[in-house]
Amino acid sequence: MKRALYEVLEDTGKRRVAARSLRHFLVFLILLNIVLAVLETVPQVRATLGHHLRFVQLGSGFVFLVEYVLRIYVADLHPPLRRYGPFWARLRYAVHPDAIIDLIGALPLLFVLFLPNQAVTVVVILRLLRFLKLARYSPALRSLISAVVGERKALLGSSMIIFGVILLSATLMYLVEHNVQPEKFRSILHGMYWAITTITTVGYGDVVPVSNLGKLLGSFVMLMGYGLIALPVGIIASAFAREIHSRDFVVTWSMVARVPLFEDLTATEIAEVSKLLQAQQVRKGGIIAAQGDVADRMYFISEGEVAINLKHDTVYLGEGSFFGELALINQSRRTATVTAYRDCQLLVLESDALHRLLDKDASLAKKIMDEARERVHEGKKVLGELAEEELHQAGVYASSSEGGDEPELSFEEETPSEPSKQT
Repeated sequence: MKRALYEVLEDTGKRRVAARSLRHFLVFLILLNIVLAVLETVPQVRATLGHHLRFVQLGSGFVFLVEYVLRIYVADLHPPLRRYGPFWARLRYAVHPDAIIDLIGALPLLFVLFLPNQAVTVVVILRLLRFLKLARYSPALRSLISAVVGERKALLGSSMIIFGVILLSATLMYLVEHNVQPEKFRSILHGMYWAITTITTVGYGDVVPVSNLGKLLGSFVMLMGYGLIALPVGIIASAFAREIHSRDFVVTWSMVARVPLFEDLTATEIAEVSKLLQAQQVRKGGIIAAQGDVADRMYFISEGEVAINLKHDTVYLGEGSFFGELALINQSRRTATVTAYRDCQLLVLESDALHRLLDKDASLAKKIMDEARERVHEGKKVLGELAEEELHQAGVYASSSEGGDEPELSFEEETPSEPSKQT
């Protein structure tokens, strides 16, 4: 039961449907709580729906509290924490930022139950802070946070530059405009208000220079504001794009590395194979590969789920799975139709593209050929278009009666005096 809870809560293992359902439910509950926390501050809404809103908030708080307790309970199953033992693993997990945010999501219930009257303001703030829980379920938001954290030194440096310009502008404007507008520029602090609204290009217009020198200085500060505000924006934008690219590359690299045909390749060689992948989007119900087509490409599922309609069964593969490895070895006719069970984002590796890469790299071709021969020699079972390892992804195991003929290699070795090629 503990292992099942861990796989559902952390979205690992084979219980992906349950994990996805739980994730969608929690995201909906978080958004609902944020909306209700805002609506509850409207007197009319609180007067008419106050009892129902309180019931929903208590129920949501109970769910978040149970989630937090269960995550602490299964914390010792996390691979990096297993070596610390149950108690220390849970303690280390409890101080992790994700666990602290989960605790913040559960605290409103505890405050309402034990401090119903003294913690109204704190409860409202904590309910709104449940928005932070979305970071756990949003890779894009986590990537943005990682980008900001990774560039914190550059952002701190740009902030120091902006603050220095604000201080200098406020001081100069105070010296220029103090005698002309003593009520508006009474001190440098009042000048800083003008400098901040001007450099940030907001410009409320309630404090403006009136002297010619003040207008000249104000014009210069306004022009400089565009460049200053672009500093942190550019830093975050470039870091975010780099973070997204790195995450996509790691995901793609890990999917390629799982393929038995490529498992003996070095990291550099796997990266070369990854560069050959092409993105393909297929809507729900769309045909990815039809029975009778030439099997000349391999597919990686980066998002969604596919259904492979075999003769006596239908096999479902989800995110992170791959199929069609045999297409890179034996370009025969497909014996099964593959459709998108849900909207899919696929990465496609064409056999011709791989062959062109192998033509350029004899050592890489030899490694892949050796692995292909070994797999044929070991008599890997085949069911339809799926090799044995691909069936294991879906929890299906081909029996001897189900196994097809061993795939015939479409590669031919040249004589030793000639470079290695594929036919």
